[in-house]
Amino acid sequence: MTAGFVEVADRVYVRREPLLRVNVTLVVGDDEALLVDTLSSAAQAAELAAAVRAVTGRPLTLVNTHHHYDHCFGNAVLAGEPPRPVYAHELAATALRTDPERLRREAYEELRAEHPSLAAELADTPLLAPTHTVRIETSLDLGGRRVLLRHPGRGHTEADLVVHVPDADVLIAGDLVEQSGPPAFEDSYPLRWPDAVADLLRLTTARTVVVPGHGDPVDVDFVRAQHADLVQLAWLIRAAHTGSAPPERVAAEAPFGARAALIAARRGYNELNGTP
Repeated sequence: MTAGFVEVADRVYVRREPLLRVNVTLVVGDDEALLVDTLSSAAQAAELAAAVRAVTGRPLTLVNTHHHYDHCFGNAVLAGEPPRPVYAHELAATALRTDPERLRREAYEELRAEHPSLAAELADTPLLAPTHTVRIETSLDLGGRRVLLRHPGRGHTEADLVVHVPDADVLIAGDLVEQSGPPAFEDSYPLRWPDAVADLLRLTTARTVVVPGHGDPVDVDFVRAQHADLVQLAWLIRAAHTGSAPPERVAAEAPFGARAALIAARRGYNELNGTP
């Protein structure tokens, strides 16, 4: 362990923020380093920056796996001035560029009851939109090490990115894969999420280390099992919608627990009704 980072593969380090169990991944090349996700606030990001510098002094490139606050609100602190490159899917970049205050308000409302201190920090955190966008995929050269940034399709959000480090056999999945709790469906596309996970599985081998958005790193068998549950959930949503059953019927039968499944069912019904 180095400054809170744990090396999960050759020069690939994971650090878990304890409050929300968000994973941040540092990939070190010969010339540059890649930092995947930047946490929720300026204070969290400043601690993260110090931890990064304890591992490497190489120039940073940042990646946001999506535009939810806990994965990107630390951009401004970690990018520095003048800012280093920040990559994200083009729709995530648009959300952060065109409506940052809406994202801030939504995050504050989500946090203020259970985590009021973090909510207050977040309210005063400057936001920085990504400077470089990805539509489908792009690769980056860190010096002797190439990484792939790929959008596997709509899933947890419409703008998810995964990061593949092929020489280390590591896949950074963001919130498309969750270990510490059920998947979060509030902004999701539950009917398409199984296809997104199937796409990222094509980047794996039997030995791949998969870093989820929250919780402990997992193996491919864990991801396959979660994929199977997502497939079942999507089938239940379609079947219940066809039979004009209420979304609560899905919640009673689906994996991931009643609350998460009910949110997913309502999202899926909206999609099937043409009102996502």
